[in-house]
Amino acid sequence: MTEPTRDGNGRFDRSPDTAERDAEACRLRAKNLSYRRIAAELGIDVKAAYDGVRRAIRDTLQEPADDVKRLELERLDELAQKTRKVMLGTHYVVSQGKGVRLTRDDEPLVDDGPVLQAVDRLLKIQERRARLLGLDAPQRVSVDAQNLGDEIKGLLGVLAPGAEAGRSGAEEVPDDDGRDPI
Repeated sequence: MTEPTRDGNGRFDRSPDTAERDAEACRLRAKNLSYRRIAAELGIDVKAAYDGVRRAIRDTLQEPADDVKRLELERLDELAQKTRKVMLGTHYVVSQGKGVRLTRDDEPLVDDGPVLQAVDRLLKIQERRARLLGLDAPQRVSVDAQNLGDEIKGLLGVLAPGAEAGRSGAEEVPDDDGRDPI
């Protein structure tokens, strides 16, 4: 068995053997085999069979998604390049097919409208690019669950005194059917 290696983020890389086993587990799952049966076929435990199928599906879906993302980013870059060209160009006010001048000897009157429209379009392209790259993803916020629970209990006590008195400890939630989800 090959020694596991770590990637640049400190996570374990899969060996080629593990990747092949994950692919085989996924093929067996596609044939409607249970995780227990897959585990028996491959000589691994049920959790390893389940994890292998999940990794194989994730990797299978991730590769085409990365290709689509790359293609979309290239398209957005091309649009941004064309928009910058319009933004940097000189535009003149035109009325009835002729350039507008303040007097007969003046230079044509410059029109800033197309430049401002190009700026707006470029901002939309940049927003789309940021969304595609996940730069606008919400920030994770840590919540102290114990303090939050105590605060909620206190508020419930103020709103409905005695409502908490009849409860002793946490309520138990029964399993949906008692079966192992795997």
